[in-house]
Amino acid sequence: MRPVTEAELAEAVAGASEPLLVRGGGTRVLGHAVGEVLETSGLSGVELYEPGALTLVVRAGTAVAEVERVLAAERQRLAFEVPDLRGLLGREGVSTIGGVLAANASGPRRVQVGAARDAALGVRFVDGLGAVVKNGGRVMKNVTGYDLVKLMAGSRGALGVLTEVSFKVQALPEAEATLVIEGLDDAAGLASLRAALGSPFDVSGAARHSGRSFVRVEGMAGSVAYRIGRLRDLVGGEVTVVEGEASGQLWRDIRDVTPFAGRPGEVWRIVTLPTAAEGVSARIGGEAIWDWGGGLIWVLTEHGQGAEVAAAVAGRGHATLMRGEGGPVFPPEAPEVAALVAGLKERFDPRGILNRGMMG
Repeated sequence: MRPVTEAELAEAVAGASEPLLVRGGGTRVLGHAVGEVLETSGLSGVELYEPGALTLVVRAGTAVAEVERVLAAERQRLAFEVPDLRGLLGREGVSTIGGVLAANASGPRRVQVGAARDAALGVRFVDGLGAVVKNGGRVMKNVTGYDLVKLMAGSRGALGVLTEVSFKVQALPEAEATLVIEGLDDAAGLASLRAALGSPFDVSGAARHSGRSFVRVEGMAGSVAYRIGRLRDLVGGEVTVVEGEASGQLWRDIRDVTPFAGRPGEVWRIVTLPTAAEGVSARIGGEAIWDWGGGLIWVLTEHGQGAEVAAAVAGRGHATLMRGEGGPVFPPEAPEVAALVAGLKERFDPRGILNRGMMG
């Protein structure tokens, strides 16, 4: 099914008697959801764009590339730095903006500006009974009290099918520069990232891979030059500076986990405390990319490492299997969280037909 209006989508959901697999471009699907495919790519187009107000309203099936083109024409962007994981996951297709919010997909700049959920201003969606729901204005009585934007961000289509999203956007910076720090072991390299993030110099990216640490700053040219100089004195190690497009490409590679694309093995996405990152990585082994100062770790391991990963993160965070067949995709839920999820599913999808298996 590929509806082209919100009304058609609501009718399709209301009339469904079997599970539905909600799909935008199919580039971010995780888990083991099954059912008849319900495509949202027919719901495309920019509804409202006010550059002066930094506001964008777009239908959920619109391609991310189209959104980025529209914004770039006004020297603006989605601040949360949408990752493109098609290379990593071996996927084709076109990433859609609804899929971005449904996955809460966010890049290295999250450390400065927050995630997709923090940039989202509003949503419209169709719930599991086929009712149209939106935040603000004429909100259905049975969803009063919920923050619908935060609820839908990261829900992966299991609570409702997004039809429209609105975002606050950001002006492109005048300049960008990255410190590349070498000559430090992992402990010292991660410590340098934490020091940079704890400084007053407004860091917009902090990552480490293959023995090098990276610290990014953006803004007015004079400000960037000043902050780079101060950070250079702070982080230690052997420092070089890359600017402009070279800096941009470096961060696209980190954002998209490009070093692991096309290589054999399992890829795990681990969220932990930055101070625990080195220990978690050491227990797992494999090759690591540390992002957000170490709070996010991408790890490439041999196949069948699920037990080792689970043991390493126990009590320190959680791990998601992004690529591979090593066990459950999502981390186990605490009983109180599982009860909350079950309650949300009962409220928004009482028939249990939307993206079964996509929330844990």
